[in-house]
Amino acid sequence: MKQRSPLSRTYESKELWLFCGSQHLYGPGPLKEVQENARRIARELDQSPLIPAGVSFRKVLTTADEIASHLAQASEDDSCLGVILWMHTFSPAKMWIRGLRTLSKPLLHFHTQFNRDIPWSSIDMDYMNLHQSAHGGREFGFIASRMGLRRKVVTGHWSDATVQEQIGVWSRAAAAWADQQGARIARFGDNMRNVAVTEGNKVEAEIQLGYSVNGYGLSDLVAHLEDVQESDLEILLQHYEEEYCLAPELREGGDCRDSLRYAARQELGLRSFLEAGDFCGFTDTFENLAGLDQLPGLAVQRLMADGYGFGAEGDWKAAALVRAMKVMGEGLAGGTSFMEDYTYHFEPGRERVLGSHMLEICPSIAEGKPLLKINPLGIGGKEAPVRLVFDTAQGSALNASLVDLGNRLRLIVNRVDAVQPDEGLPNLPVARTVWIPRPNLATAATAWIYSGGSHHTGYSQAVTPEMMEDYAEIAGLELILIDENTEIRHLREQLRWNEVYWRLNRSF
Repeated sequence: MKQRSPLSRTYESKELWLFCGSQHLYGPGPLKEVQENARRIARELDQSPLIPAGVSFRKVLTTADEIASHLAQASEDDSCLGVILWMHTFSPAKMWIRGLRTLSKPLLHFHTQFNRDIPWSSIDMDYMNLHQSAHGGREFGFIASRMGLRRKVVTGHWSDATVQEQIGVWSRAAAAWADQQGARIARFGDNMRNVAVTEGNKVEAEIQLGYSVNGYGLSDLVAHLEDVQESDLEILLQHYEEEYCLAPELREGGDCRDSLRYAARQELGLRSFLEAGDFCGFTDTFENLAGLDQLPGLAVQRLMADGYGFGAEGDWKAAALVRAMKVMGEGLAGGTSFMEDYTYHFEPGRERVLGSHMLEICPSIAEGKPLLKINPLGIGGKEAPVRLVFDTAQGSALNASLVDLGNRLRLIVNRVDAVQPDEGLPNLPVARTVWIPRPNLATAATAWIYSGGSHHTGYSQAVTPEMMEDYAEIAGLELILIDENTEIRHLREQLRWNEVYWRLNRSF
């Protein structure tokens, strides 16, 4: 029973393609040096532990035809996550227009130069002509701005760790974007009845973001549950015994052991369905459980831990966003989970939020060994479901929400700080986390509401605001960041100006 994470292929055989801009004015000797310098930079970036994707030097581009041809190749090649462009010398920008017009991959303008320092005692005009990135980068920057290109600009010496980290952050956003192109999200049932924010235009989302969302009957899933082999069930149950602390009633011989067996059957059936359809995320709803004995809890939690996106109550935007955040945070400390703001603590000076959901919080954010429990759900009209219960680690994190405003998609990000609960929570049988929003609860919640943020979020201690900013830039999303600098009056002004901009410059 081999389990394959859908994230395992995200960075495999994927590269960032580095092209260097120059021109024939300098002659073959200098151009050869330009090529070797660009190759050296790409090699160093490729070996940097701060950049999760490979970096491959492709070519020094010196003519409009070369530029158009190679950028078209980058757009068509699935192995290319994004394009890094560096102007070693002056590269007349009109040569770039045709190629940039058709480039469909994420773009990073790397404003660097080969030598870190000016050789004060020996610098001459030959050196100046060859090492004029300061000059050439501005020429390229103009044409990119003139064409209104979405891009990231990274400035600094290529050997600097801060510079490499910025490229690494952007590469994670580019990987999330690549992962969405042609991705599939399954919906079991519709969204929760009469709820507004979980609705949205799936056609427009596919046009802009690249993933498709389609519904499937629970009978399709039940068929996969019925095909589960008893031998696979026994192996998975043993795995539960080793990985979690089981409540006595769920252990071998316990009164609720059959419920745990059914939860294991749900996991294997769901996994089989998702793998067979090559899905990267899914949704369900407690209002549609025909054919299931219990709302999936443990199964959803473990599938999220393997990298699948998830949204409760049919929230496909949350499922897609959680998946994108999973990709961005792959390999980093901390985890990412579907989340919901559940209840507030309004004690003066110690305001905070308790985040949780009915069942579906990902154990990638757990602190310590989770407890495997069974408790009644109280809604849905089915048997008591099995779920993992845990608290989360302290530290900086963020909550993010993607909402459909009719004429655009808005990505809202709030920086938060996870803290320990003031006391134990012995009567709360769900996974949970407690956080203090930045700049404070009153400002953050007010800003969130003015921005139209959902009650469903992606919560992460691995993903950073810069990653989300890069992702929004690549995807053409409006971004609202709520952090320690947020002031309500300024935020409301920003929202009003944004409304004008997005109505005049529709992305889709």
